[in-house]
Amino acid sequence: MKKVAVILAGCGVYDGAEIYESVLTLLQLERNGAQYQCMAPNIDQLHVVNHLTGEVTEDEQRNVLVEAARITRGEIIDLAQACADDYDALIIPGGFGAAKNLCDFAINGRNCSVNPDVLRFTQAIHAAGKPVGLICIAPTMTPLLFGPGTTCTIGTDADIAATIEAMGANHQTCPVNEIVIDTEKKVVTTPAYMLAGSMMEAASGIDQLVNEVLAMA
Repeated sequence: MKKVAVILAGCGVYDGAEIYESVLTLLQLERNGAQYQCMAPNIDQLHVVNHLTGEVTEDEQRNVLVEAARITRGEIIDLAQACADDYDALIIPGGFGAAKNLCDFAINGRNCSVNPDVLRFTQAIHAAGKPVGLICIAPTMTPLLFGPGTTCTIGTDADIAATIEAMGANHQTCPVNEIVIDTEKKVVTTPAYMLAGSMMEAASGIDQLVNEVLAMA
């Protein structure tokens, strides 16, 4: 049975992992008979957003690992303690937390850096020839994780696509119900809620991404 690592960026679209994308990923893994282990970096979030108003909540701080545990019913481990040898593949759902907590793309754009634990684990998976799936805004990390020339997508946002290309990746425009595959580097990406107007639309691409990652594993 294949075992897949899933890195979460907290809990909530505006400051953590996108909950629908995360759950749809786990559901499709289960449908395929795969095991999974969720994990997250044990760090403070960039900030906390009131999801009712969309405004940053001043003087409040939350932990990425603790918040991500909400999605997984407490079944989650500290990313720093995860070993790439234990897994056959990796998937990283989106949500703004991927660009705020797993890396700082939301702040620094093309000059961004990736969280050290995310970088270590993902590059270890990649170096072992195992596939990686990135969803929604998470593919902004592609050139930093896999090197220049890696093909990926965040959908159709021209500004973000241009930034990704300036960082060294090859961005490919993609509709919500499709995926982009870099077969040489075993990297699979899909836009999900960069374009999705419903959970069904998000699932159309996520299901394909999960299927492809498992097929490559």
